[in-house]
Amino acid sequence: MKKFEGKILCLDRSDINTDEIIPAKYLTEIEKIAMQPHLLEDLSLDGFDIKKSLEDVAVIVSLENFGCGSSREHAPWALEVNGIYVVIAQSFARIFRQNMFNCGMLAIALTKEEIDTIFECCKLGDAFLTVDVDSSTIDLTCRDKCQTFSFNISKFDKTLVQKGGWLEYADEHY
Repeated sequence: MKKFEGKILCLDRSDINTDEIIPAKYLTEIEKIAMQPHLLEDLSLDGFDIKKSLEDVAVIVSLENFGCGSSREHAPWALEVNGIYVVIAQSFARIFRQNMFNCGMLAIALTKEEIDTIFECCKLGDAFLTVDVDSSTIDLTCRDKCQTFSFNISKFDKTLVQKGGWLEYADEHY
């Protein structure tokens, strides 16, 4: 059973692009770990403090069109080396979304109402998500209350996540 869980970072903005996820000046890096301190360093968002906001975060929740801009695998890599394996948004840029799955990570689209519920929970503090890949469910825990959401991803994308990414899947099947 594959699960991801942890603290949530809510980014209350649409169109967060790949240059904000990992600035282009770090694209010469070939080691993922070299990108770790630079995740979201160019993100301009009221109330976002890179030093405090990313502490112990495992899940990012945002609005529409997350990961737009230049196509680059570095964006999911920068998330991965920071322990963030799940991004939840209303929608994703197509290439970013597929790069997430290719890296064995989850890009989950939820409705505006579901995203709003998560944001409201985050405002109260101590918001925690558990994502069960096998059952395609998300458990949101906030102040002793739990709410469950369902999500849909293709069977193949689910397999990529369960195997750990495209390379692991290919090693097993080719």
